[in-house]
Amino acid sequence: MITLVGVGHVFDIGARVRDVVLARRPKVVALELDPLRYSALLSRRREARGVSLLHLLASLESKIAREYGVQVGDEMLAAAQAAREAGSELALIDRDSRDVLVRTWRAMSFGERVRFLVGIVRSAFVGRDRVEAELERYHADERAVIDEFAAELPTAKRILIDERDEHMAARIREIHAAKGDVLAIVGDGHVSGLSARLQGEPVDIVRLRDLRREPPPSGASVSVTVDL
Repeated sequence: MITLVGVGHVFDIGARVRDVVLARRPKVVALELDPLRYSALLSRRREARGVSLLHLLASLESKIAREYGVQVGDEMLAAAQAAREAGSELALIDRDSRDVLVRTWRAMSFGERVRFLVGIVRSAFVGRDRVEAELERYHADERAVIDEFAAELPTAKRILIDERDEHMAARIREIHAAKGDVLAIVGDGHVSGLSARLQGEPVDIVRLRDLRREPPPSGASVSVTVDL
């Protein structure tokens, strides 16, 4: 069985993610991370200060995460800890984040770069209410939101979403064939793309909206706080 768990990197869902891993106890827990990002999360290392695309995006995510009382990636660390407790192997299935962002920036047209940067600047002033409103819009019509993103930033959509979906789906297939049950923790925006690319495989899905509103699944350990 392949289980896709859609998460948001800025929300307080670490305990729920942990419960899902412990309830299912897969052979492998796969994370939407590359070794660099995983190492940075483990050490909580800050990127070098300065103005760079990676720094801007990381700063924006950190600002939103503080609105929810967490640090960016807490849910990934909770999944990794739960994997150790469950005796599951850990796999990092994403492409190198720096390479992806550099390729995206270089491939963008001038107009796309301007729209991309304007979007980042506007997002810096977004509060929790706006985040929740946008999330509701996404849950109501995911396809429309993705299509809107593709129309605004086609290059970013192709490299940041489509190409990474292809890469991660291939990695999940490989792991499933070699190891058996695999549970993949990925950004919720990747779930539909991964599911489509995993046709023919047994796939179960847990979405971000489920993690934020439903009680922990039966069989999981109860009320254990993750020490991050």
